[in-house]
Amino acid sequence: MAVDFGPLAVFFAVNALAPGTEIGRILAATAAFMIAITAALAFSWIKAGHISPMLWLSGGLVLVFGSLTLYFHDRVFIQVKPTFVYAMFAVLLGYGLATGKPLLQSLLESAYPGLTASGWRQLTINWAAFFAVAAVANEVARASLSWDQWVTFKTWGMIPATLIFTLANVPMLLKHGLQLDKPQDSAVPPPEG
Repeated sequence: MAVDFGPLAVFFAVNALAPGTEIGRILAATAAFMIAITAALAFSWIKAGHISPMLWLSGGLVLVFGSLTLYFHDRVFIQVKPTFVYAMFAVLLGYGLATGKPLLQSLLESAYPGLTASGWRQLTINWAAFFAVAAVANEVARASLSWDQWVTFKTWGMIPATLIFTLANVPMLLKHGLQLDKPQDSAVPPPEG
């Protein structure tokens, strides 16, 4: 959790606490975000011996869009990064559905033991739709809100929405074979006879 949400928390904290003008706060928060994501990549490599594909992708995009934000002194680049990520996930999941290649299953199979093929398909459809809606929502928010309002939207809108959406999928996952408990290895008594 710290590796996934830590850099984002650093971004929000620096934005909230940095003194100065709006662009100064944006640049400080972006630079802190870039340093934090680099630290998360290094920590993951050192602690786990590998970096997950999602963290590689997120880290790469933060560094690219963050660099553009710092170079051009323009908040648009860091604000469109979530749109780009959401849209890319929606397209990749949609591609997986269209081609019969369960991309979500290959990434999350160990997290959802026992989930049936139809469960994986429904989960993929749900997440593809969620990411498409999230991309549109981020663009609407970016275009219509001030910087601080957009940061509030990202913090108190999108993060809780993602968690709620995740929990809302649990009944469907259970219906399609998700195993919450690992089977216990218990000794079977010998048959009487």
